[in-house]
Formats: sequence, structure tokens, C-alpha cells
Amino acid sequence: MNIVVCLKQTFDTEAKIKLTDEGKIDNQGVSLIINPYDEFAVEEALKLKEQEGGEVTVVTVGGQKAQDALRQALAMGADKAMLIDPGTDEVDEYMSAEILAKALGNMEYDIILGGWRAIDDSSAQVAGRVAEILGIPVVNMVTKLEVADGKATATREIEGGSEIIEVSLPAVITAQKGLNEPRYPSMKGIMKAKKKPMEKTTAADLGLSDLEAKVQALAYSLPKPREAGKVIEGEAPEAAKELARLLHEEAKIV
Repeated sequence: MNIVVCLKQTFDTEAKIKLTDEGKIDNQGVSLIINPYDEFAVEEALKLKEQEGGEVTVVTVGGQKAQDALRQALAMGADKAMLIDPGTDEVDEYMSAEILAKALGNMEYDIILGGWRAIDDSSAQVAGRVAEILGIPVVNMVTKLEVADGKATATREIEGGSEIIEVSLPAVITAQKGLNEPRYPSMKGIMKAKKKPMEKTTAADLGLSDLEAKVQALAYSLPKPREAGKVIEGEAPEAAKELARLLHEEAKIV
């Protein structure tokens, strides 16, 4: 079975985000990780490989730093990787999907896995766009996956419950928290990852030199610092009255 995982490198969830004087995100000194939902996808790909045999290929769109995310996936057990340099820092969901779909169109795959969203922009668009371009079905937010006889049976979350969907392969499956528990790379896996193949190409090499982002971030702003809490003193009736006033006039939530 040929299994492909599309992943993205994102800021560590514990990272403290700062802005430069120009009003852009300062990534100096910030730890970068595999998008957590994509990490579930990598783990599920490895489980499928262990059950069905085959090969796991991890693919990402990004600059040279994104190699670290690919190497981590290789250390977890993926067989090979592909890094696609978009040639610009201004990459939106449209560009990512077009580049990934073009690359995947030149590959053999039985199933494509990815996270249902990225924690940095939370757009949850790329996987669906890739499936649309490739003309294959997509099942989102999967918490259980079974593959057999050329079909995938996926359990996904819906409002108030869950549903089970069966699709013919190839298909795109996006991972939700609860699908599995990602493994930690072993020391042996880390050493092996250094020797595993990583293809490096560019959007221009794929024939997509004229791509331009359709969405552009015009400005960034940090949330206001959390204010210190207030202690309301006095007897219960008076304190309750004062609390109601503060919630209405200051917090503006009642």
C-alpha cells in the first residue's frame, strides 16, 4: 500500500509569539514542530503500513526549516520525504493545495492522510482542496480508521455524536484528536532518518511558477494582556450586586 501524508510545520503550541517592528510575526528563536493533527496522520500511516505493508511518504510545502518536520516523521518510521519550496513566504491555502495536488499527481498513492486543520491558521481547507483537485473523496475529522479490500471505513465526529462512512480508495482522510497516540522517535529511528531519502523540489519545477496567493495577511495584532482579577468584598447580597454591575458594565457579558 502506498500511503502519503501531507504535513505542515507550525509554531510550537507553547511558543510565545512576538511581532517585529514591521508588524509581522517574529519567528526567531521560536520552536517549530509538526502540526499536531498532522502528527496523528503520520502515526495512522505507520499503523496502516504495519498492518497492510507498503510505504509511507511524507510531503510538505515550505522552506528549508521544514526539513526538520520531515526528518521527525522519518524518525517516527516514514520511508521517504518530499520538500517542496513554494518560492515565496506568502503561501495561502489555495497555493498549498495546488502545489500538493500537483506533486501527488506524479506519485502512486492508495490513501492520503493529513490533519483536519493546522493550529496556526485553523483554516481546515487544504486537505479538502487537494481531494477536489485530484477528484477523489475526502472524509474529515476521523477518529477511527479501518482499511480493507480497497475501501476505507472511517468513523468521524459530527455534532452530538459520530457517523461511519465507507469510501473507495484512493481517498483523502483527515485526522482528529483521538485517532491514535503518536509514537516518539527512537534513537535508532533518529539515526536511520538521516539516511532516508528526502526529495527536494520547487513549485517552479512542478510547473507552477505563476502561482500567487489569493489571500494575504495585511496586519497582525496580539491579544490584549489579561488583566488582574478583582476581589469583591462585603456581604453576599452587596457583593452579588457589585459582581452583576461589573459583568454588565466592564466585562460586558451580561
